[in-house]
Amino acid sequence: MSQFSVLTADSQYDIERWSEAWNRWPAREVFAHPHYLRLFGTHTEKAVCVLFESHNGTVLYPFFLRNVDAPYMKDIEYRGVRDIASPYGYGGPMVIESFNRKALAAEFWNHFDSWCERSNVISEFVRFTLFTDSLLEFPGEAEVIQNNVVRSLDLSAEELWMDFDHKVRKNVKKAQRLGVTIEVDLEGEFFDDFYRIYKDTMDRRSASSGYYFGEDFFRAIHESLSGQFAYFHARHEERIVSTELVLLSEENAYSFLGGTLGEAFDKRPNDLLKFEIMKWAGQNGKKRFVLGGGFAANDGIFKYKKAFAPSGSVPFLVGRRILNPVTYNALVEGSVARRTIDGAPPIPNGYFPAYRG
Repeated sequence: MSQFSVLTADSQYDIERWSEAWNRWPAREVFAHPHYLRLFGTHTEKAVCVLFESHNGTVLYPFFLRNVDAPYMKDIEYRGVRDIASPYGYGGPMVIESFNRKALAAEFWNHFDSWCERSNVISEFVRFTLFTDSLLEFPGEAEVIQNNVVRSLDLSAEELWMDFDHKVRKNVKKAQRLGVTIEVDLEGEFFDDFYRIYKDTMDRRSASSGYYFGEDFFRAIHESLSGQFAYFHARHEERIVSTELVLLSEENAYSFLGGTLGEAFDKRPNDLLKFEIMKWAGQNGKKRFVLGGGFAANDGIFKYKKAFAPSGSVPFLVGRRILNPVTYNALVEGSVARRTIDGAPPIPNGYFPAYRG
């Protein structure tokens, strides 16, 4: 006997079921928590989780169920079309427990694809977790888009120190010599300082709108994800000059958002900050610190992160599936035609789903 449930993050009953399954999962990845997905939900992108339970095991698959806005398609058959995308960060169908993994995958995808057909879901885009032991086998196309940096914490402090690039050790020593100190903030006590520096950093980098989050976003983290986050602040002469928000899973810590004041770069506070985050995470039972990737493969940001884990490059994969080729192709053709009429740029090569490009 199996049970296939579609849970939504706007139902308290569903959140409780979702949370109960999440708490049974040894990894308890923060990106699959219902309150994490609620941070990003909108009236057109609903935070949803499929919970599948059978004698073969349990699968938890959180994602956004998104309305497809296609005003250029006039036929009634194109109304109510939807697609699926993973949340900001990492995701995919997660195996909570498994007694027969192959049979579990066959069962799950059979039920899932039937639900997609009934629900008019035409495509699926997945940002896979970096730790594939938790992933259910994916039946679609998977592609490495770049590498992410993962720092193993299964080392002593001295071994960790010696595994950094020389320039990291040099920068950490400089920060210490200049009197930079690090403090851990588990409640967001110094959130105003964090937010000011974060916003200044985004402005300085001319970051895209997808990296800008308002104060309400962070305050929702404080209220609904207690124990799943920590702030780290670097101070110089009593002033916070570099800061980072880290998300916490059972075994992993994730660099999430933060920044450094431009006038403090020469004091190298962020190198010391990263080192102290790693030490704190290891002391608190985390096995890995995920620094993430760059804006583009092997760019300056990626190289900076890799200096903290020279052998820590891990492939970051995305998955794609077209579930209804006829409707998908019609929407792409309609989008191309509309762009031509409007004189808009063509759909970026490789963008998925292409009708959203």
